[in-house]
Amino acid sequence: MSLLIKNGTIVTADKTFVGDVLCEGGTITGIGVDLAAPAGAEVIDATGKYVFPGFIDPHVHIYLPFMGTFAKDNYETASKAALVGGTTTLIEMCCPARSEDPLEALALWKSKASGLSACDYTFHLGITKFDETTAAKLKTAVEVEGIPSFKVFLAYKGAFGIDDHELYQTLKTAKELGAIVTAHCENADLVSELQARLVAEGKVGPEWHEPSRPVQVEAEGCSHLMTFAELTGTHVYVVHTSCAEAVAVLKAAKNRGVNVWIETVIPYLVLDKTYAERPDFEGAKYVMSPPIRDIKHQPVLWAELADGTISTVATDHAPFDFKTQKHMGHPDATKALNADFSPKGSPANFTTIPNGIPSVEERVNLLYTEGVKTGKIDLQTFVRTASTAAAKLFGLYPRKGEIALGSDADLVIYDPDYRGTISVKTQLMNTDYSGFEGRQLQGRPSLVTVRGEVAVRDGSFVGPLGHGKFLHREPTHF
Repeated sequence: MSLLIKNGTIVTADKTFVGDVLCEGGTITGIGVDLAAPAGAEVIDATGKYVFPGFIDPHVHIYLPFMGTFAKDNYETASKAALVGGTTTLIEMCCPARSEDPLEALALWKSKASGLSACDYTFHLGITKFDETTAAKLKTAVEVEGIPSFKVFLAYKGAFGIDDHELYQTLKTAKELGAIVTAHCENADLVSELQARLVAEGKVGPEWHEPSRPVQVEAEGCSHLMTFAELTGTHVYVVHTSCAEAVAVLKAAKNRGVNVWIETVIPYLVLDKTYAERPDFEGAKYVMSPPIRDIKHQPVLWAELADGTISTVATDHAPFDFKTQKHMGHPDATKALNADFSPKGSPANFTTIPNGIPSVEERVNLLYTEGVKTGKIDLQTFVRTASTAAAKLFGLYPRKGEIALGSDADLVIYDPDYRGTISVKTQLMNTDYSGFEGRQLQGRPSLVTVRGEVAVRDGSFVGPLGHGKFLHREPTHF
């Protein structure tokens, strides 16, 4: 069925105007004023509301074996939550173990979404090992599978982390293929040393997670990657940048010609390290890596977002239950151990708390409430950082991230007059807590479409599961 959206304030990354949008056959076929509705079309009056391009989260984890357990969401719960929050496209990190074949891992990750996801999706392919077979497999990933973006970890030594030889070979191969490399930047050896020292000193609670991965560790990891990116000419994208020191390193590299883009994530913009210091192990809810920082970093991140230094706002959505999975790191063994979730290896402490904060449902509304409504960013920056920049960086533009003739009809009609409260009781994410419990929202999507199909009405998911498609992408970073 055709859909005509009338009289909305249409906002893209570079313009704002009042008009109509006509959607037919899954794409946008008309933009203008006083457009006529085709026979049988549904007509939506968007007077007083914004019309945004569907939002893109370029960094999520849905299927994730990690730290002895598995992330709680699947593509049913995660895609519903994403859509209710205005996100119509997910880019998931496919993270094989070092022992796994990357193409086999990609097939597994794709199988978890196919026929189930309600929103469109694609992947960054994790490179956790580079041997004599890897280059050919990466070529297949780009040219056959349509995955022109990779992921490397300069962290999680002994698990996902790679050494410098592997980093160089990955970047070199990516450059040859026109792929972009996304990177988790910390110094893995420093993290290991600091963790061991703190645990030996009896500092084992979640409040010690941030001191074990201080800003210097993140900044050094960024500097390390910049050296390799500069020497290879590879286009790189630094994920979940948390602090002023890391941004400064990346900004200096960008200014001297390194092809680098910067991502931050919504927890860093609205939470601070005191959340991880909450008593009675409540701080474990807020353990992620890099850690949530001192509140003094937030104004820097917002300012760099506003001026374009930071390109995107993602989530690093990684959902783990508090009462069971997060308690794998409880230093009291009687609370850490249970039948289903028991820490492996060393005694439980902050290093065995599964990392991550569930946030795919809340990103857009928090960015609007805490950014646009407070004047930290304008509407164009909001759209650019939550949608358009990711589309351009990852080979989806102008199909995604834009309101233009021929673009996919992924649209968000946004009600700025809505007022509500975030609560685990109403969330669709499959976890037993919300990291943003009790926060007040000023605005939410009132209608969301995926390729012209209505998926959300008035805050409720109404769309069909399985409507989401895998997005085959072409390389653009030669």
